[in-house]
Amino acid sequence: MLYRPVGILLGMAGGALASTLFARAWAAVGNGDAPDAMDEEREWKEILLAAALQGAIFAVVKAAVDRSGALGVRRLTGTWPG
Repeated sequence: MLYRPVGILLGMAGGALASTLFARAWAAVGNGDAPDAMDEEREWKEILLAAALQGAIFAVVKAAVDRSGALGVRRLTGTWPG
């Protein structure tokens, strides 16, 4: 129960980190800003590549943040959250 507020804060920080990482990754592989699915001037392959890259980055960051938060709670309290 006490982990929930910590988890929310970690999730927000993780989202911000993932957004930054995605912007940097897209700058390295794409043309300009990342495409939006509704951008009619962009090709399917560019839109799907951006979506796949963004999804992978967000999933990895979420797993890393969740795991790190749980390990931190265990170190502080001696119990695994959840």
